[in-house]
Amino acid sequence: MLLPSILYIVALVGVPFVLAIAFAFSDVTTGDPSYDFVGLRNFTAVFDDGVFWRALRNTLVFTLASMVLIVVFGKILANILVADFHGKWFVRFLVLLPWTTPVALSTISWLWFLDSIYSPVDWVLRHLGLIDGNVVWLGRPGTAMASVVAVQAWRLTPLAAVIVMAGLVAIPRDIDEAARIDGAGFWRRMLEVTIPLTLPVIAVAALFGAIMTFTDMTVSYVLTRGGPTHSTEVLASWAYFRGIEGGDVGQGAAIALFLFPLLLAGAIAILRAVRRLEAG
Repeated sequence: MLLPSILYIVALVGVPFVLAIAFAFSDVTTGDPSYDFVGLRNFTAVFDDGVFWRALRNTLVFTLASMVLIVVFGKILANILVADFHGKWFVRFLVLLPWTTPVALSTISWLWFLDSIYSPVDWVLRHLGLIDGNVVWLGRPGTAMASVVAVQAWRLTPLAAVIVMAGLVAIPRDIDEAARIDGAGFWRRMLEVTIPLTLPVIAVAALFGAIMTFTDMTVSYVLTRGGPTHSTEVLASWAYFRGIEGGDVGQGAAIALFLFPLLLAGAIAILRAVRRLEAG
C-alpha cells in the first residue's frame, strides 16, 4: 500500500538529490555534459566566491525575518478565523487567497505594487503624509530586502494561520471558560492559556515557514533577480544563476547541496523544541 508513495518520493526527491551530489563532484556544464570527477574543486571555488557568502547571509536574514512575520501574523489571523462574526466565510476566503494564488503570478502583481513610479503603496503613503515622494522599493539594498521579506511573509502567512487555527480549535473550551470565570481578561487568557497550549502548533507553523522560505527563490528572482548588487541574492537563486544561466552545473549543484545541512540542522532544532513543548 505504501509502494506508490515511496516511488513518488524516490522519483521526486531521492533521484534529484543523488544527481545533485554526483554533479557537485564533477565538471559537468551545459555545454559539455560528459562526467569527470573533480573532487572538492567545485566546493573550493564556491567558498572562494564572495557572492556565495553574501547569498548565505541574505538567506539567513530572509528566512529569520520572514519566519517571525509569518508566525506573528499567522497567530493574529488564526484568532480572526476562529472568531464568530457575520461574513466569516468571506474573510477566510480573502485570508487564504495569497496561498492559493500561484507564487509567480502573485509576485508579478507585487512588481506593480512596488513600482517606483506607479506604485499604489506610494500613493497611499503620500496621502497619509508618511512620505514626500516615491520610494524606489526594489532599487535600493535595504528596501529591496524588506520588500522581498514582506512579500514572502504575505504569501505564507495564510498557511501558518490555518495550522495555528487547528491548534486553537483543539483547545478544550472548559479551560478557556474556567479562565473567564476566574476573571482573566483577553490578554491574560492569551498569554497564560492560549499561547502556551498552542506553542507546539506554532512551532510547526514556523518549521513549515522556514523550510519553504529557506529553499525558495521565486520571490527574490521575480522581484529583483537578486539585485541590486546581489543584496537580495539567496542560495537557491545563486545556485540557479551559476548552474543554469551560468552553465556551470557542478558549481550550481555544490551551492544547492549546501542548503541541505543548514536546513536539516534548523528542522532538527525546531522539532526538538516541539518535542520539549509537548512533553512539558
